[in-house]
Amino acid sequence: MSRPIELILFGARGNTPEILETMRDINAANPAGPAYVCVGCLDDEKTEWGRVRHGVSVLGPVSSARDFPSARFVNGIGGPASFWRRAEIVATAGVTPDRFETLVHPTAAVASTAHVGRGAVLFPHVSVGSYATIGDHVLVLPSSVVSHDVRVGAHTCVAAGACLSSCVSIGTSVYLGTNCSIIGSVRIGDRALVGMGAVVLDDVDDEAVVVGNPAKVLRAAHMDAAPAAGRLQ
Repeated sequence: MSRPIELILFGARGNTPEILETMRDINAANPAGPAYVCVGCLDDEKTEWGRVRHGVSVLGPVSSARDFPSARFVNGIGGPASFWRRAEIVATAGVTPDRFETLVHPTAAVASTAHVGRGAVLFPHVSVGSYATIGDHVLVLPSSVVSHDVRVGAHTCVAAGACLSSCVSIGTSVYLGTNCSIIGSVRIGDRALVGMGAVVLDDVDDEAVVVGNPAKVLRAAHMDAAPAAGRLQ
């Protein structure tokens, strides 16, 4: 039996408990024994350091990743208030791209012709169609559908139950809210936010916030407005 991979998660809250459950389910389904052991998480909030969250210790800030030479990493940070910082968080870690682990839940259905990038996480019951591309460090939360020929840019967060129909193009560092639907061959621009339950029929500009059915532009998703965006989800 091979030795389990040591895994460290970025983020002490948010997506961390679901990523831990995904890791445990992968371990349970692995006939050769546990594939992973989580040795802790890293978070830039000083008040979290030394605490135990979801059964694992908070070891320090993200910048301390280089102090764990035998570990691999997953960036779990990324909600409606922080999605635009995901690339910056990975850069702060200061480790090489090969140190990031891709996790695919055993119940996820991924076409043989699809591509899933390094550091991505596919949660339970995700479906990824033929010739779809999931970029590096993308989070696809439970029961989301990524149809054939869809392209999802790096560092994007796809919330639970989202449906991306065929040939949709999603930019980098995007947040797609719970149960939203992206219809037809539309493009969602970089750092855009699609609200919960929105139905998107037209292209969305970079850094735009869109809500409703059909989706309409609410405002820009600049970083100073990002905390308020959480109220849309």
